[in-house]
Amino acid sequence: MFTVTVRDHLMIAHSFRGETFGPAQRLHGATYLVDATFHRPGLDGDNVVVDMNLAAREVGIIVKALSYRNLDDEPEFSGTNTTTEFLAKVIADRLAVRVHEGALGPAARELTGLTVRLHESHIAWADYHRAL
Repeated sequence: MFTVTVRDHLMIAHSFRGETFGPAQRLHGATYLVDATFHRPGLDGDNVVVDMNLAAREVGIIVKALSYRNLDDEPEFSGTNTTTEFLAKVIADRLAVRVHEGALGPAARELTGLTVRLHESHIAWADYHRAL
């Protein structure tokens, strides 16, 4: 299996509901390092997994749409704890739509999976993996 990873970052504000989250129940900021990894069993005729420039562009568009927002104020996230794990899935699902729409070019037709990793810090991160 071959993979290509592109990276961006995401800055948001949010709060959580539930005693599990302790002080994170209060409004706080988070800056995530976002890695999107594209999986493919073989290379295309040009020996690539996916066009890295197109992949980086699409990840950037998705991340920009979420950045510099208080997610508590976003209607689509109303009543949801926007945890690191949850946000990894949101980004992966949005990116999967763009792959299926052809936004990542012809090489992306053969992608079989996608993993989004959100680094919450240098010692903690969460992944979401999905098939394409």
